[in-house]
Amino acid sequence: MKYNIKKRIASLLTLALVFMLALPSGNQAEAAPAGINLEVKSAIMVEPTTGRILYKMNENEALPPASMTKMMTELLTLEAVKSGKISWDDKVKTSEYGHWMGRYGGSRVYLGLGEVRTVKELYEAMAIYSANDATVMLAEHISGTEENFAKLMNQKAAEIGMDNSYFVTSTGYPASGLKQFIPNAEGDNLMTAKDSAILAREIIMNHPEALEISSIPRKFFRGEDSPQKVRMDNWNFMLPSLVYGFEGVDGLKTGHTDAAKYCFTGTAERNGMRIITVVMGAETEAKRFAETKKLMTHGFNNYKMQTIATQGKEIEGFETVEVRKGKELEARAIPERNLVVPVRIDDEANYKPVVTTQEVIAPVKKGQSIGKIGVEYSGEDLQEYLRPTDQEQVMVQLVAKEEVEKGGMVRLFFRAIKSFVVGIFDSITGMF
Repeated sequence: MKYNIKKRIASLLTLALVFMLALPSGNQAEAAPAGINLEVKSAIMVEPTTGRILYKMNENEALPPASMTKMMTELLTLEAVKSGKISWDDKVKTSEYGHWMGRYGGSRVYLGLGEVRTVKELYEAMAIYSANDATVMLAEHISGTEENFAKLMNQKAAEIGMDNSYFVTSTGYPASGLKQFIPNAEGDNLMTAKDSAILAREIIMNHPEALEISSIPRKFFRGEDSPQKVRMDNWNFMLPSLVYGFEGVDGLKTGHTDAAKYCFTGTAERNGMRIITVVMGAETEAKRFAETKKLMTHGFNNYKMQTIATQGKEIEGFETVEVRKGKELEARAIPERNLVVPVRIDDEANYKPVVTTQEVIAPVKKGQSIGKIGVEYSGEDLQEYLRPTDQEQVMVQLVAKEEVEKGGMVRLFFRAIKSFVVGIFDSITGMF
């Protein structure tokens, strides 16, 4: 009798334990669902080193980008500085247009007519505070007029694959509201979420110093001690020290107009992985950050960076490549650099390196390219990239680990005879 009672108690305890193990853990409960319901007009999430799209929604719908337009002005300014066309220390004298924007142009630092400021001061006012007057002066400094600068903006957009965008002003300020300064162009600024991600990626990958400025939470224009100082609070309220702070956020650009509603191109880095997110057409300021948080939480909870091939480490099954006319018959092969891609957590086993080799003729130099390494995926996740060329650019070079000298004439002669004899023997034996 006592034995039966103990047996029943043990069975009940076992069932209870199984039930408890079946319940989701705290971490599982916090993980973002596979489908994200966003209350915005369009959105996208991208891993920038590869350009792989991790999430998308109406990503090709062209919408008013508002001040996210300034990312193109940022890119062109950064390129002009890098090329030496302009300098951070260049002094820029405020024009009538810049002064008008300083009086009426939305977010501004109140540039006075004829006031002189450096390119660096104007860039910081644009990137931190979204100052329209500062942005206009950068456009005029680079191209003479904003109209010429807008042409440059559209040229750059075409060059980097922003196929569904159009720029009229350097600021994103509605062209129809510029009164006597209305541009001589049809339409107004338009940009898709996908194109915004392409633009943000271009800045982050080629000009990472931009994040040092976009991550500044606040700064004083003209200096804290100036009686004409303007406190520039960063409109990106997801910077860690601000009201909607999110760990790892360091950029990039907000935007708002009546037509565009609330937009945000954000970027954050955690545990060695960076993501870019874009939301367009949110109804409120708080909503654009809440929806961005959903995207970023989903990205960091469900994806990680995985090394598919390690720099200098031979790949199993592809340790050597055949060499023609060499002193040696083969060259040892290694990846030139790490091949790292974003993968869904628990889907890691479906990724493996795939190697394609090219014809290699001696002599072979150490470090010479002898093939390429890509990624083979056998799972069910969508493998989609921002641009057609991005997937190819993910590949890394397979290079010779050591040099292979060209074989001497005698060596090559006897090797050819041996190959000929072996070929005949294989043909004969194949007949039986």
